Order: sequence, then structure tokens, then C-alpha cells
Amino acid sequence: MKRSVTLCGSKSVAVLFLTVLSVLLPACNLLAPVEAGGLGELRVSFARNQEALTRSGFNIPDTSDFILNVKDSDGKSVYEGLYGACPESLSLPSGSYTVSVISEEFEKPAFSRPQFGDEQCVVVPSGGSINVRLVCSQTNAGIRLVVDPGFLFSYPDGVLILKSSTGRIVYGYSEKRVAYFKPGDVSLVLNQGTTDQVLMTRTLSAKEILELKVGVSGESQSSAGSMSVVVDTTRTWLKGEYIIGEESSGGADVSAALTVTDARNSVGSESVWVSGYIVGGDLTSSSASFKKPFNSRTNLLIGPRSTTSDRNSCMSVQLPSGELRDALNLVDHPSLLGRKIYLRGDIVEAYYGLPGIKNITEYELW
Repeated sequence: MKRSVTLCGSKSVAVLFLTVLSVLLPACNLLAPVEAGGLGELRVSFARNQEALTRSGFNIPDTSDFILNVKDSDGKSVYEGLYGACPESLSLPSGSYTVSVISEEFEKPAFSRPQFGDEQCVVVPSGGSINVRLVCSQTNAGIRLVVDPGFLFSYPDGVLILKSSTGRIVYGYSEKRVAYFKPGDVSLVLNQGTTDQVLMTRTLSAKEILELKVGVSGESQSSAGSMSVVVDTTRTWLKGEYIIGEESSGGADVSAALTVTDARNSVGSESVWVSGYIVGGDLTSSSASFKKPFNSRTNLLIGPRSTTSDRNSCMSVQLPSGELRDALNLVDHPSLLGRKIYLRGDIVEAYYGLPGIKNITEYELW
């Protein structure tokens, strides 16, 4: 459940961006050689605004539940599992790696199952570190049929089927949902008991959602030869506006909230929104507590994931006295541990030895 509270008026926004870019190359076999034998560090995070799809009403899991796979140059997985369960930092032999992530497995046609993902090739340097910023877009495609009422009269026993190389799905005349497929050829088929008639075939690309109008042409609604299938080009769209990790207005509002990773590199920004997970408290200049019970009501620790236990991946949060401290402190509300939170405040260079958030004016709990 979402809760929002405003404590005072917004300050003027002065956003300073210090962007740490991932080292990306088009293919792993083209990566430059690295020093052999040493260990390096690989950190994986989502670019900002990764919650946009969930907020848009798509049935997309939280990014913590995305499936992450990190493979070495031989194709061997060094991590495969939920993104939220992956360590903040992977210590790996120097070399090239493929980092891929998907929102869910998708093997055969299904209704209302958009899949999102990203894949990048990176080099882990010996004695150094590399940050991979995942920017996920839709990887499958979809078709929605709009069946004219006259079609039912002309083909009362007909069944419409959408078919691809990976499977088929029956599309009822009253169906409103989008049927999703892997990119490639998808055929619209009319089945009339013992025969299948291919009405049309269309090659779909990733992110493409196609709407087809199926009806009967002319005045006759009794002749099978008068059937028509029309591609409504005004309703063919690409899901470019629904991209996990889309770079946007840098914390100006909740929908564009900075992630913890982005916020740590945006010191000096004022009155900006930051999203993260409450992972601890009881801060000192060199330590923090990640487990109940807690003793301090004045501070929190937020991380990029609900499972974060690395203090150096987190941000410290100053809880001002009053309603906000009463509502968010972990002494009185230990159940908040692991909850997602959006905070509006100023990003400071150091608070208890970490990049922090002070002067908080608003918050939302999810």
C-alpha cells in the first residue's frame, strides 16, 4: 500500500549528474585483452526508473525477481538466479563476461505475458571493478485481434488461431487481451472443424504490438470468399515508452526517482526523489545494523535491493524529528525492514561516512 506525506514546500531543484558509465562493447569476442590471473569486481544494477512498467499496470515482477545470468567467455554461468539474491559485488577472474537479465521465462505463446530483458558484454579488469547498468526493453512481440460481429455470423463454427514456430493459441471472438510471441513469423489461422486456412502471416519484431481487424468485406456475410483481414496501422505501436531503465528527469518526481546507485553519484542534488529498500539502521561512522532489533530512531540505511547487506552499496538517511521520524524509524516499526521506499530530499556527500539523504520533505512506502 502506498502512503505519502508532505512535510514542507519543495526547494528549488539543482541536479548535478556525475555518471559512471559501464564499459560496453558489441560482442565479447571483440573485447580487448586484459591482464590474466588477477581478480576483479563486477557490480550489476538497473538504470533509473526501473519501476516504470509496474506503475504502468503491466504484470511485470519487481526487478528483484528478474532472472539474472552472468556467463564467462566459455559460456559457463558464474551466477544464475534472482537478481535480488545476487551479491552486491561478484569477485571474478579478470576477463570478458556476458550479463543478461529477463523479467520471466517465455517459451511459448501466452496472453498478457510481455517479457523484458537486456544483455551486455563487459570486461572485468584485474584489480579493478566494472559497473553494469541494465536497461531492459521488451524482448517479445504481441498481437491483438478485433473481430467484427459480422464475422461470427459468417463463420459461426470457425475458430481463430494465432500460430508460430513455438506454439499456437486460440483467440476467442470476445478476447481483448494481447497474445505474446517470440519475434518471428506469426500466422492467423481459421479452423473450421477439419481444415485450417491461413489468412495471413506477419513477421513481428521485438517490442512490436500489432492489432488486426478481422471481419467480412462487402455486403455479403455468408460467403467465405469475402473474408478480410486488415492491419490497423494506426494501432501498430512499439513499446518504446515502456522501458525499464529509461533515463528521464533525474529525480524530479516519483516516476523518475533516482536509484540508490544513481543517487550515490548525484551528490549536491537538492529536493530530488530517491528510491531504495530499507535494509538497516543504527548507523555509526563505520558500521550499521542489518538485523532487528534496532536502537536508533534518527537514521535509516537504504540499499538497491531488499537483500542488500553491503554497507558500502547503501545510502544513509537522516530522519528529521516529527511525523516522518515517528512513521519510519525501525525501533517502533521493525516491519519496515525490506520495504521499498521513495524519499524526497537533498543528497549529501557524507552522513555517517556514506553518501546520504537529508532534509527529507516527502516519502512514499510501497
